[in-house]
Amino acid sequence: MNLTDNTIFIPGATSGIGLALALRLHERGNTVIIGGRRTALMDEIAAAHPGIETVRIDTADADDIMRASTEVQTRFPDTNVLIAMAGIMRAEDLTDPSFLDTAVAEVTTNILGPLRLVAAFTDFLSGTPGATIITVSSGLAFTPMATTPTYSATKAAIHSFTDSLRMQLAPNGISVLELVPPAVATDLMPGQAEAEWAMPLSDFVDEVLTLLPDATDEILVERVKALRYSEADGTRRDMMGALARLH
Repeated sequence: MNLTDNTIFIPGATSGIGLALALRLHERGNTVIIGGRRTALMDEIAAAHPGIETVRIDTADADDIMRASTEVQTRFPDTNVLIAMAGIMRAEDLTDPSFLDTAVAEVTTNILGPLRLVAAFTDFLSGTPGATIITVSSGLAFTPMATTPTYSATKAAIHSFTDSLRMQLAPNGISVLELVPPAVATDLMPGQAEAEWAMPLSDFVDEVLTLLPDATDEILVERVKALRYSEADGTRRDMMGALARLH
């Protein structure tokens, strides 16, 4: 993926990895449209970073995804990159049946959200120069964390879906990449932003931007490779135990 002269839509870019990527890509000379539910926050970001565009979107709402996607495609017809960033992560106690409410919310946002975005943009992006879809999974897709079982499962689903999507969209001229973060110092989980075991956000984005130009499938920073390859390395069970002790 070229790092300049793109028009990039990033739903889920009002905080954390999404916002950091949006700002860095904007600095590189791209037109960046951030999407999120909180319009006041998006207005603040746009005011602080002139040139950043905003579109309100609730990625847990199928109708709103269609409305926002149509708005992006109408207002920004040169859009050639979609980064499906939005996601939620919650701890769950599977011995308590009430975990199901949390699980449904995570499946809706983490799986159905990206799938609906892909459905809304595939025809639009087909044949567009530099067309790229970037999904966001997690190192936990490969080495799950027992305290966040549904989150880990949703990211495993995104990994599998992305592999198939890449093959099916290749004839349409759309590149499909999968960003696989490790634990990054953001507010995704309570205390994670200050945790010593989380990768500093700026370091993560720096490394991602060095990998993007040559990426053809997965975008793997060094810190995530132990999780990505734990099954092949024979360390998966021990790593799952270590992850469970973090929360």
